[in-house]
Amino acid sequence: MKAQELPPIKNFTPNMYGAENQNWAISQSAQDYIYVANNSGLLEYNGADWKLYPSPNSTVLRSVNVIGSKIYTGCYMEFGYWEKDKFGKLIYQSLSDLIKDKLVEEDFWNIIEFESFVLFQSLQRIYIYDTNKKSFNIINSEVSLPKIFEVDGSIYFQKIGEGVFKIENGVPVLISNNPILKTNIIVGVYFINNTLCLQTQDLGIFKLVNNSIVKWNILANKYLEDLSVYSSIQLKDGSLVLGTISDGIFHLNQNGDVLSSINQGKGLNNNTVLALYEDKDQNIWVGLDNGVSVINFNSPFSVFSDFNGDLGSVYTSAVFQENLYLGTNQGLFYKKLNSNGEFKFIEGTKGQVWCLKVIDETLFCGHNSGTFIVNNNKVKLIANIMGTWNIKPIKNTKLLLQGNYNGLSVLEKNENGWAYRNTLKGYTISSRFFEFVNPHQIFVNHEATGVLNLEIDANYERVLNYEVISSAPKSVKSSIATYNNKLFYASNSGVFEYSKSEDKFLKDTFLTESLAIDTEYISGKLIVDTQTNTLWGFTKKNIVYFSPGKLDSDLRAHKFSLPAELRNFLPGFESLSHITDEMYLFGTSHGYVKLDSDKLSEDSFSVAINSIQKSVLDNKKNDVLLNEKGEFESFENNMFFEFSVPEYNKFFEVNYQYQLIGMYDDWSGWSSTSTASFENLPYGDYTFNVKSQIGNRVSENVATFSFTILRPWYLSNKMIVVYMLLFISLLFLTHSIYKYKFNKQKKLLLAKKQSEFAFSQLESDKVIMKLKNEKLQDEIEGKTRELSLSTMSIVKKNEILNKIKNELELLNNDSLKPVIRIINKDLKNTGDWEMFQEAFNNADSDFLKKVKNVHPSLTPNDLRLCAYLRLNLSSKEIAPLLNISVRSVEIKRYRLRKKMELQHEKSLVAYILEL
Repeated sequence: MKAQELPPIKNFTPNMYGAENQNWAISQSAQDYIYVANNSGLLEYNGADWKLYPSPNSTVLRSVNVIGSKIYTGCYMEFGYWEKDKFGKLIYQSLSDLIKDKLVEEDFWNIIEFESFVLFQSLQRIYIYDTNKKSFNIINSEVSLPKIFEVDGSIYFQKIGEGVFKIENGVPVLISNNPILKTNIIVGVYFINNTLCLQTQDLGIFKLVNNSIVKWNILANKYLEDLSVYSSIQLKDGSLVLGTISDGIFHLNQNGDVLSSINQGKGLNNNTVLALYEDKDQNIWVGLDNGVSVINFNSPFSVFSDFNGDLGSVYTSAVFQENLYLGTNQGLFYKKLNSNGEFKFIEGTKGQVWCLKVIDETLFCGHNSGTFIVNNNKVKLIANIMGTWNIKPIKNTKLLLQGNYNGLSVLEKNENGWAYRNTLKGYTISSRFFEFVNPHQIFVNHEATGVLNLEIDANYERVLNYEVISSAPKSVKSSIATYNNKLFYASNSGVFEYSKSEDKFLKDTFLTESLAIDTEYISGKLIVDTQTNTLWGFTKKNIVYFSPGKLDSDLRAHKFSLPAELRNFLPGFESLSHITDEMYLFGTSHGYVKLDSDKLSEDSFSVAINSIQKSVLDNKKNDVLLNEKGEFESFENNMFFEFSVPEYNKFFEVNYQYQLIGMYDDWSGWSSTSTASFENLPYGDYTFNVKSQIGNRVSENVATFSFTILRPWYLSNKMIVVYMLLFISLLFLTHSIYKYKFNKQKKLLLAKKQSEFAFSQLESDKVIMKLKNEKLQDEIEGKTRELSLSTMSIVKKNEILNKIKNELELLNNDSLKPVIRIINKDLKNTGDWEMFQEAFNNADSDFLKKVKNVHPSLTPNDLRLCAYLRLNLSSKEIAPLLNISVRSVEIKRYRLRKKMELQHEKSLVAYILEL
């Protein structure tokens, strides 16, 4: 049994289920939940999460049995049942309290349903509880009662030292007091081929024939004689499973042949089996001394694990001449097909085996060292070319083309068999994946280079030309394959089909979406099974195979769950072999997985909401009733949902999708997470929906829960009435205020209009005043111009008189002296000044007074000079007016500055103009 192909085993450790190590009994509810009697209490497993309910009196829970809606349990000095409340939580109800005064010091190890009765068995008594009358009948014993059994409509039990009994009409009846049955503990009672069989702990299985005990003579006895069996069950198919104290479990058929043995070395959590249970899907639950294991006996998968590392990673496999061959990274191995014999190593093949091909009734082995032919489990090297990846026949020839580490080479069949012929020149790129487009055109895929188009000469001696095909984007773990005369290229960009008419690769939407390239790409490896005409691909969560329809050639996708983290395939090096009928073999990193596609069921399954909780933000969560529409306060607007599918097959991954109508109407993405939470929900009506998916199957139902988040108090009906009254009052107040403000505004507008009228009147007056001022200014400017003209005329007159006087004096004629006197008199005449002063005062009123007030020390001549300077006359122009020289004018100006005490940098004219 060294090469056993075992069913998948899923283990749960104490850390995973959150309780103690030992598990004493297992049962299943109508909802398919699993219940386990653990040292810490009752464990509930819904397929997604474990939950622990501590035992009623904090003692070790020894027994559990689900009967109807009740989960009956027994522990030290206590037995009763659990039922779910409206919140989905288990509540315990004691039955032993009804007869507490009748109990003795005892643990309750077994619970059995029989008709309308429930039997609770301790090592001293059997308590028969009538569920209709709510009454007890007690069977006492002076000796130990190891176990009770319900078989073929009867209750059997053993009394140590007395024999095996059967309960009839509530009374124990002895059926055998054979010494073997008196001294050896009975751990199982079965009906096999209409014969009552009794499993002893240490001596094997005995038959009760005509009231005599006969040892069952079976092949398994050679194993059972050395075993100590602690627990056993008869499965629905009639076979037996025996749980031992130190050797795990043994599976026997009805003929007593050992079908398999599973212990800790082969995948169990522990070798000590305390409890066995077969669930509705024919999974075997194993309660262990350290943990819980579930064995998928009815799984479509079986697993061979190379625990010792003798084989290594399986890259390829083949069936040839009734042998199963495995090519691994450690060499070539074989064993008889469908046997439990040990795999044997074929000498001379140490190293990596890349391919096994059966061509022309010959098994070829592509090896790291070259190409071998396998015959009678011995090998012959026929091509010493390093690294043979693949071998394919060339149509209509006796040639084979093989891809190697350094290109392509040709094998030829002659009278002595297959032999190496030549290597194709002109091409040295590694050729793991290659396909014929036509006999002389080959596509080669290399993940670092892309897809290459090779043109081969007529004699297959040389590559004439090659180029990269741009329409096939290069990708890691990509591959090419020919299926139904179509050439496909698969990469992380999608699956592409080669179009000969367009001479390029075009994306195949159906294959790309079916293989979930965008979200679940792990490998582009495509495998063609010619025997079943199927095309296989691999995603992160599933294996997908394609086949044409029965009435057309369109491909159909068939998907089954086998997550990458569980299958342990080698990404990019996935391998598949069709073994027999519907049996396939997939290589893994430490062995292989077998698939029986006949067992791929389409059974329906359901998803259920297990618990719902609500909470105020960051506060403690409170349970919510499951079967009623919920109404929650506005502040209780954080909702938490837990849901599950009770599916226990190791390789079946359950994914969930949910929506919250009223907030998130779109469905979420598929996820293995079995919880959902929504925080700070606004008030309103909501419906939470959840569905599940296993592989290609979707749950038959959508679990749903509707609830309402009430409006906050400030939005309640009463408050809305208050708000309406307040609104009406506010409208009235607003109207009153508006009316008041309107009247006030009216008055203000009237006052404003009056003010604006007064202002406009004032503006008019200002305009009139401005016009008058402008008229006066014009008059002043006119007078100033007149003054300037008058002054200039005086200046001109005095200049002319001075010139005349000077000319007359040059003549020195006494007769002219009277004339000169008249001129001098005229030049000294103050009448011109008085006339000028009057005109100046009219033009620039009060200037001379202002100067006199500021500088009282000024003389009339100083004031006269100031007046001339006010008119901005130069010294040259002032000299004739004063009848003095220009030099004298400058001296007068200097003296005037001193009298006015002006700074040196201050201009005298500028100062006078500023006054």
